[in-house]
Amino acid sequence: MDARTESSPAPTRPASRHLDGADAAALAAAGVRYCAASYVDMHGISKAKLVPIAHHADMLGGSELFTGAALEGVPQSVHEEEVAAVPDPASCVVLPWSPDIAWFASDLRFQGAPFAACSRGILKRQIARAAKLGLRLNLGMEAEFFVFRATEEGGYAPLSTRPHLAKPCYDLSRLLDNFGWMDELVQAMNGLGWDVYSFDHEDAIGQFEIDFRYADALTMADNYVFFRMMAGEMTRRHGAFASFMPKPFADRTGSGAHFNLSMADLASGKNLFRPEDGAGDDPYGCGLSRLGYRFVAGVLSHLRAISAVVAPTVNSYKRLIKHGSASGFTWAPVLCCYGNNNRTNALRIPLAGGRVELRAADSACNPYLGAAMVLAAGLEGIEHALDPGAPNTENMYLKTVEEVATLGIRGLPETLGEAIDEFAADPLGTEVFGPAMREAWIRYKREEWTSYLHHISDWEKERYLRFF
Repeated sequence: MDARTESSPAPTRPASRHLDGADAAALAAAGVRYCAASYVDMHGISKAKLVPIAHHADMLGGSELFTGAALEGVPQSVHEEEVAAVPDPASCVVLPWSPDIAWFASDLRFQGAPFAACSRGILKRQIARAAKLGLRLNLGMEAEFFVFRATEEGGYAPLSTRPHLAKPCYDLSRLLDNFGWMDELVQAMNGLGWDVYSFDHEDAIGQFEIDFRYADALTMADNYVFFRMMAGEMTRRHGAFASFMPKPFADRTGSGAHFNLSMADLASGKNLFRPEDGAGDDPYGCGLSRLGYRFVAGVLSHLRAISAVVAPTVNSYKRLIKHGSASGFTWAPVLCCYGNNNRTNALRIPLAGGRVELRAADSACNPYLGAAMVLAAGLEGIEHALDPGAPNTENMYLKTVEEVATLGIRGLPETLGEAIDEFAADPLGTEVFGPAMREAWIRYKREEWTSYLHHISDWEKERYLRFF
């Protein structure tokens, strides 16, 4: 339920990525036989071709071509020239479960220039914008997910067969029931230098969280894409599967991927969200600098549109409700508000200060696109010296509709359809995504929403089939 950041500079790349991705001889000496030039589709799912190590140099030069029209959210027509995946050598990771393969996060190029709709490139554009201001976004993402086994009836169930608890959060017995795959996964993460500092059984049945060290935004997005793939592989070897569906159970909490955000000075690495002692740099007393509050104000001003990207599925909005959990409140945000160490706000400033936690983001998000939207909004707040107003320190779940309106607070979107309308109406979407990716995103997500509306659900059949 929490992640920590530090005031020290985040490494630009984890130290464990010690194999030089540009050195084919070093990779071959380590046992690597194939390289994966990987990029993501609109969902943040890794796509790739495998290249024998003998063709490593060609791969680094962008030899591997892909038909964009064959992918979801890569806006190309079947008649257009392919896109090329150009690997980032600094991102090289040897697969812990298959050490003869090296994975490279890649940027897409089209006709020799950056492909405007590349998710990684979209984030890099905002990172470059921040760099012009002398700033770097540091990001930590809390990895919450479910692990299930398939049942003979075609359903799913947790690996632990113990009776369900009303409040299973932090339960050690259920964590130990899953220790086999969990230990392998944590050991692999630490082998990659990610510095796991805690993991636990979460508030839903079969739900887990692993917290690891923050990094610069691009590295963290690369890591999260890789983590989802790695969790799937590690659990499958134990007869299970990892699910990043935000809310598999209607009566239990869902899986967030909370963004823990801070801005650092690009030159020194100093955390600029931490207020200067004795300088009156914390006007609202929450442990955040003036720069940090301005960033918060920018994010708040676009949060309803940002929701379409950080909570990108129909199922995401089953999580963003205040009631509906067997253990009480859902812990998920429902209002566009910020405050101190108060988990009922969409933007929370943890007790130690110096960072902001965006609680609306969930486990299904494309981390490149989500981070790009948040960074762009935050930079707008900094550039225009926006003020978020006084923080909300009370239980926001208990506020009446009238009280919320008096405070001038809007609710988060309640459905994917509403979120997409907000995204479509906000110029930030075009600014960050570019026209082609924006239109592709809106078109795909509206089709997803319409498909859901037309689906005949079990709830409808149970309620209406014999009702009349």
